[in-house]
Amino acid sequence: MSAEIDPIKLMKQEVGKAAAKRVQSGMIVGLGTGSTTAYAIQFLGDRLNSGEIKDIVGIPTSFQAEVLAKQYGIPLTTLDAVDHIDVAIDGADEVDPQKNLIKGGGAAHTREKIVDSLAKQFIVVVDSTKIVDSLGSTFLLPVEVIPMAITPVMNAIQKLGGKPELRMGVKKAGPVITDQGNMVVDVKFEAIDNPAELEKTINNIPGVLENGLFVGVTDLVLVGEVKDGQTVIREM
Repeated sequence: MSAEIDPIKLMKQEVGKAAAKRVQSGMIVGLGTGSTTAYAIQFLGDRLNSGEIKDIVGIPTSFQAEVLAKQYGIPLTTLDAVDHIDVAIDGADEVDPQKNLIKGGGAAHTREKIVDSLAKQFIVVVDSTKIVDSLGSTFLLPVEVIPMAITPVMNAIQKLGGKPELRMGVKKAGPVITDQGNMVVDVKFEAIDNPAELEKTINNIPGVLENGLFVGVTDLVLVGEVKDGQTVIREM
């Protein structure tokens, strides 16, 4: 008797593969962070190593993405060495009907926002559990904060109606430290009625580096779904 395949894992694999298929030879590709994007990086490496495509280079958004790209044989470059990014592929923790996002579950949202916003096309890859009617429904809003400013930033966020909590490490004593050496505050808002306004307001708090709201950046969302026992890809 064969082991039953996890439907969430299957959706992530198929949507990652669908995104990787959109990359063409010669492209500069932003490589996102997270479990779904990891499959996209894997399949992109498979296409490159098989000769199906050639002459692509990646720009990683995190140490995780960098390690995966090297593992699967994808050459890397930096923003200093290029004048454009053709396509960026990244995941999301929530996606609303306007294709606005909450990102930052992997504490990489600052680098992700830089790379994703520079891409000519930004493709988001998610499974169907990440689709929500309103941002903040299922996931807290991550905010990257300079360590010395943690207390005043949390106080300022409380005045905005948020409930901030310092993100603590797993299998590590103390808080999560980002690739930039900062900390992450996860914030619960009862409702995020105006994501664009909240994104700017939080980023204007002294000590905040970047928050996980991505507004008006996404070009295409590929959603993995299971229908009648089959995995299908829906476009938003």
